[in-house]
Amino acid sequence: MENLDVMVLRTLLAWRRAGKRALLATVVRTWGSSPRPVGSIMAMAEDGAVVGSVSGGCIEDDLIHRYTQAYGARDSGGRLPGGAPVFVKYGVSADEAHRFGLPCGGTLELLLEFDPDADALGLLTQALAAGRLVSRTVRLADGRVELQDATAPAELRMTEDSVTNTFGPEYRMLLIGAGQLTEYLATMALFSGFAVTVCDPREEYRGAWSVAGATLVKDMPDDVVTAFRPDRRSCVVALTHDPKLDDLALLEALQTEAFYIGAIGSRRNNEARRLRMMEHFGLTAAQLQRLRGPIGVYIGSKTPPEIAVSVMAEILAVKNGVALPGEVQVARAKGAQGHAQNAAEVCGVG
Repeated sequence: MENLDVMVLRTLLAWRRAGKRALLATVVRTWGSSPRPVGSIMAMAEDGAVVGSVSGGCIEDDLIHRYTQAYGARDSGGRLPGGAPVFVKYGVSADEAHRFGLPCGGTLELLLEFDPDADALGLLTQALAAGRLVSRTVRLADGRVELQDATAPAELRMTEDSVTNTFGPEYRMLLIGAGQLTEYLATMALFSGFAVTVCDPREEYRGAWSVAGATLVKDMPDDVVTAFRPDRRSCVVALTHDPKLDDLALLEALQTEAFYIGAIGSRRNNEARRLRMMEHFGLTAAQLQRLRGPIGVYIGSKTPPEIAVSVMAEILAVKNGVALPGEVQVARAKGAQGHAQNAAEVCGVG
């Protein structure tokens, strides 16, 4: 599954190129709790089809009711919505918040753009497909759109005259090793909106690979990482347990801006890996601070699907800028368990 914003924009583009009337809704402000953050988008076609989300569903239902009724008014001589963008606000009163399924005190404001220009949408989706970060500015007076390359992700910006939302290319995940754990992690990454590439030079593992939607390559991991060119929207995870494969990939990944670099393995194996990289490849302790391991959050996982849940949770937390408490880090949690067990044994307990 592709990045949600990209999917919304591509679907909207297809509708417009097919001659359908449509609108683009963007969350521009929120007060209190809100189901979707500022910058979230959804698109709606004249027949009521919806892609994306700005709430838990109730606001989408209201927009369908309002604007597909208007689209259907053509036969009765009614005027279709069009022209300059408009703002709409939901959840101003407690009754409205309840009716639209917003949390207590939650209010959000949307910008509605009617019939976005297909040519501008085409240029935007092409830029995103090429891996570029793009700022899209909507002029409020007439809905005219300007696109500019951006150098870094940015929060949505509003002025008296315009609204600017920054769109990035898909998040990408490179997995080293095509084993069973990789199958579960790749599946979770795909439905979380990542574009997934799996690298394994071992034919016996590639032959059993069965996850549709993930790209499978057979080159050596270091070459694959170089060709992959990880950026700040990329993560690299080594899952083979084979130092000849994992270490090569990690060495290359640590020279990139990847937001997450990690390797599977026990505390002892991960410490041995760090020592190898310092002794044989000249990496410093400071350079290795970006290398995560043991990876995942501690949920007592034992099976491949549970371990994949643990790893995916940590990747998403890092992606979303959430600082995880030390108690859920695998190494720290297992270390605490070990100390407790040793104390119990000393005291004759357990």
